[in-house]
Amino acid sequence: KDPHLPVAVPEVPSSPRREFPADWSIKTRLLFMSSQAFTWAEHLKAQEEAQGFAQHCRATETNLPQSVQEPKLSTELRCAFQQSLVYWLHPSVPWLQLFPRIGADRKIAGKASPWSQDEALQQVLMSDWSVSFTSLYNLLKAKLCPYFYVCTYQFTVLFRAAGLAGSDVITAVISPTTRGLREAMRNEGIEFSLPLVEESRTRKQKNSEVNLETKVAHSLEVGNSMEDGEEPAPSDDDDESFSWLEEMGVQDKVKKPDAISIKLRKEKHEVQMDHKPESLVLVKGTNTFTLLNFLINCKSLVAVAGPQAGLPPTLLSPVAFRGGTMQTLKARSINAKARVHLAYEDIFSLEIVGPVMPHSLHSLTMLLKSAQRGSFSAALYTHEPTAVFNTNLDNASTTLNKETIHKDLPTCGLHPRTLDQLSQCPTLGKSSIRFLEMKDYAYTWKS
Repeated sequence: KDPHLPVAVPEVPSSPRREFPADWSIKTRLLFMSSQAFTWAEHLKAQEEAQGFAQHCRATETNLPQSVQEPKLSTELRCAFQQSLVYWLHPSVPWLQLFPRIGADRKIAGKASPWSQDEALQQVLMSDWSVSFTSLYNLLKAKLCPYFYVCTYQFTVLFRAAGLAGSDVITAVISPTTRGLREAMRNEGIEFSLPLVEESRTRKQKNSEVNLETKVAHSLEVGNSMEDGEEPAPSDDDDESFSWLEEMGVQDKVKKPDAISIKLRKEKHEVQMDHKPESLVLVKGTNTFTLLNFLINCKSLVAVAGPQAGLPPTLLSPVAFRGGTMQTLKARSINAKARVHLAYEDIFSLEIVGPVMPHSLHSLTMLLKSAQRGSFSAALYTHEPTAVFNTNLDNASTTLNKETIHKDLPTCGLHPRTLDQLSQCPTLGKSSIRFLEMKDYAYTWKS
C-alpha cells in the first residue's frame, strides 16, 4: 500500500454538535438544501446590497434571532447575506477566472493575456503584486487580517494570524511542495517542518519500538542474505537506525549502507512525496517574513510558459488590502421537486459559487441557521490541493484561551463566533468537510 496516499475516511457522520470544525480548505461551490424556501436570498434591493457592502467594510457584527419569522421581509438578514458573500482579490483580470490556479490552464487557454510575451508588463504586474502581498502580510502581522491565501499555478500558501488554528504565532502552510522548492527555502535560511512526514515518522518509531525483537531477528537473516548483494529497503532515517543493533551486539552482522547510498535514498524519499499532501510545509513565527521575501523573489512563482505565463499568483483575503479588488461570491436559488415515497415534495436549494473561504462558509451557515429554522444540509465542493490545510500544526498551543484571542483579534474583520471556530486546532487532518447537515440546530458532517 502506498504510504503517500491519503488515508480513506469512513463515510460516517459525526455525532451532533452545536458547531462544526474549522475547514481551512477553499471551497469552489456550496449547495445548500432545505425544505424551506430561499426566497430571502433572491433579488436583493440596491439599498440592501449597498448596506451589505458597507457592513462588510465596517466589519459590522450581525446577530440574528434563533429563528427569523419572515426571512423574505428581513432586511437585516438580506444585508447580512450580501455581507457574507464579499471577498478580496488581486490581481483583478475580469475576463480570467483567477481561482483555482492549479490545473487551470485549460480554462485560461485562448483568453487574451497581453503580458505573456511582454517582459516590461510582467515586471509592472509583479511589482504591483508584491505591494499587495506585503500589504496583506502587514495586516496579518497587525492582526487586522485573520488569514489569506496565495494561489500559484503550482502550489498554494495559507498565511494565518497568531491566535488562529491553535497557534500563538503567525503560521504559513504550503502545499503541495517539491524537493526543489524546499531546497530553495533551506538555502534562504527559512526554517520549516513537514508535519505529515514527522507524524508518519513518529508513528513508525512507535511501531518499531513495539516490534524491536522481531526486527533484530529479521535483521540477522537480512544480514546473511545481503552478503549476496541485496539492498536493504529504503528508510527515512538510515543514518540513525543502527544504534539499536549496536546495543544488541549484532552490528557487525548487518551490512550498513554507506553515506552516499543513505543520501540517495533520502533524496529518493524526498522526491517520492513531491506534489503529494505529505509534502505540506509549515513555517512559523518570524520565518514567515523570510518566506514573504523569498516568495516575492521566487522565480518559480510565476509560469514562464503556457496559458498562465507571466500572470502573478492570486491573492485571496477576507478583508480589504492595498491593490485588492472587492468581489462577491455568486449566489442563486433553485427550486425543484423530488419524489419522496409516492408524492413529490418541494426541495429548495441555494448555490454559492466562487472561492469560498473558511469565514464565508461559517458566516453563511450562521445565517441559514436562523433563516431555515435550524434545518438545512449542504454539499461542499473542495479545491482538493487545499484540503491538507486542515492538518493539525505540530506543537500547536493548546493553552490559547478565548479571552486572549478576543483581546488580540477583535479588529480582524470576523464575527466573534467565526473567530472562535477558526481559533480551534484543526481536527480534519488531510480531509475536508464534504457534507454538512443541521437538524434541530445541531450539526453533523462527513469528511
